[in-house]
Amino acid sequence: MTVSLPLVFDAPRRGMPPRHLADLDAEGRRAAIEELGLPKFRADQIARQYYGRLQADPAQMTDLPAPVREKIGEALFPPLMSVVKHVACDAGETRKTLWRAGDGTLLESVLMRYPDRATLCISSQAGCGMACPFCATGQGGLNRNLSTAEIVDQVRAAAAAMRDGEVAGGPGRLSNIVFMGMGEPLANYKRVVAAVRRITSPPPDGFGISQRNVVVSTVGLAPAIRKLADEDLSVTLAVSLHTPDDELRDTLVPVNNRWPVAEVLDAARYYADKSGRRVSIEYALIRDINDQGWRADMLGQKLHKALGSRVHVNVIPLNPTPGSKWDASPKPVEAEFVRRVNAQGVPCTVRDTRGQEIAAACGQLAAEG
Repeated sequence: MTVSLPLVFDAPRRGMPPRHLADLDAEGRRAAIEELGLPKFRADQIARQYYGRLQADPAQMTDLPAPVREKIGEALFPPLMSVVKHVACDAGETRKTLWRAGDGTLLESVLMRYPDRATLCISSQAGCGMACPFCATGQGGLNRNLSTAEIVDQVRAAAAAMRDGEVAGGPGRLSNIVFMGMGEPLANYKRVVAAVRRITSPPPDGFGISQRNVVVSTVGLAPAIRKLADEDLSVTLAVSLHTPDDELRDTLVPVNNRWPVAEVLDAARYYADKSGRRVSIEYALIRDINDQGWRADMLGQKLHKALGSRVHVNVIPLNPTPGSKWDASPKPVEAEFVRRVNAQGVPCTVRDTRGQEIAAACGQLAAEG
């Protein structure tokens, strides 16, 4: 199967919402405030409200004079997204949110509470253009890129939900962000990198979440991986490999027709060299498709050669989507696969899957209204 993929990683702003505070860096905020004829200090003031107090409604920013609030609201806080519904499972500790953007576009995010952390899985695109046949999002195709602010505001909303005790377990703090929701993050490169900087910078420039607690996932856009390495970030790179051989990967991950396994692993090694971080390899285990012992051996050998000790494999039991021919591998096959990868000197574990019953697990997000 061959798909036509864009050479450029950033598609045009088709359907993008108007400019929002979260689209702007510090310099951009100051310029916007000056355009409004307001003193420069208001820029940091409203940014502290948004990033520090998680307040997105200027009418509630009581340290601003009332006339100023209205002016700032019109210029920098256009309506971004509204909640269509929340769906919870795992005793209320996993919550999927369906959002509707201003143009009607639907997208999803998933908030997961664990004993030691709270992780938000965010979307970077509405839909996905990578066409992986076992993924519900990929089968729906790409609607559009999300703006930086649409990405960032998923984080603000989840951080506020944790603070306010809306997720089972009482008030808490959002600690981890994974770009593993809808879309291929590196196909919306510029906005994703801008969102990472907002998420990880301390207030008033961002939420102050540690870069080491942010994961950026990709199906293997090799040039964009190298570009990301040169950003001097310390986020974790996760590569959705799913099989070590090009013959099968051409079908499972069609972008492999452009950037084959060797090229992807070479780019991953460059990222590990530049960032000093271990690369995560994602491997959705599919019954009778990519779960053979010889593939486990090949995977371990190729990863050990390319990345040495700077790699970890996350085996993901496939989360079937309704009507799909793809199914999860039996547990004994999964255990043997993990054993054989480990035997090659590459750490390999099975990911704890959350949200299957509400179609919130890996590969299931489809933004159905």
